[in-house]
Amino acid sequence: SRIASKAGLSEKTKRKATKILQTAEELKISAGKDPMGIAAAALYLACISSGGSKTQKEISIASGVTEVTIRNRCAGLRNLL
Repeated sequence: SRIASKAGLSEKTKRKATKILQTAEELKISAGKDPMGIAAAALYLACISSGGSKTQKEISIASGVTEVTIRNRCAGLRNLL
């Protein structure tokens, strides 16, 4: 929620990201991964799917994780979804 607020994302995007994170948790994909990286990737994927225009760089700055981490976590989450 804090990352989404810093990045200026909508409530719809936040809810979508929460669903992605819950699914990842249920399937145990997030085990052993940095929580901020997973959260940033979920927000980025939610932003893309809801038609948002935030870049990986903008989400990276808001979350404090690198763009590479976001890309890597997105790849894992995409396979899941």
